[in-house]
Amino acid sequence: MSRKPTNPTPGELELLKLLWEHGPLSLSEVHERVGRDLGYTTVQTRLNRLVEKGWAQRMKRGRQPARYGALIAPEQVVEAQLDLIVERVARGSVVPLVAHLVQGTTLTREELLELKRLIREAERRQQAGEEG
Repeated sequence: MSRKPTNPTPGELELLKLLWEHGPLSLSEVHERVGRDLGYTTVQTRLNRLVEKGWAQRMKRGRQPARYGALIAPEQVVEAQLDLIVERVARGSVVPLVAHLVQGTTLTREELLELKRLIREAERRQQAGEEG
């Protein structure tokens, strides 16, 4: 069972992105795809940390090299990172975060419609909770 990612390091995120994009990879395949000068043993250490944290799995079949696959979805990492931002920066309130995003950027019509839809859903959930 994968654990919720709390705060993946940039190096861990880099490797998770490769696993999400390409599926299970061997250590040498991950090392090749990093795309920058990063030591083989550093890649190995980071993969092993992902396994220890329950965010990736190491699969060994026969004589083939072990392959590493992600156990967590990209959405889980996004949610965890946003939760950290809300807690650390906005003291647990989402209003300052949403206000900054809405006031500080140019939203497309589609983004505005999606935000409105999400707010309507949140209102329905709240009303259902009050009635129940």
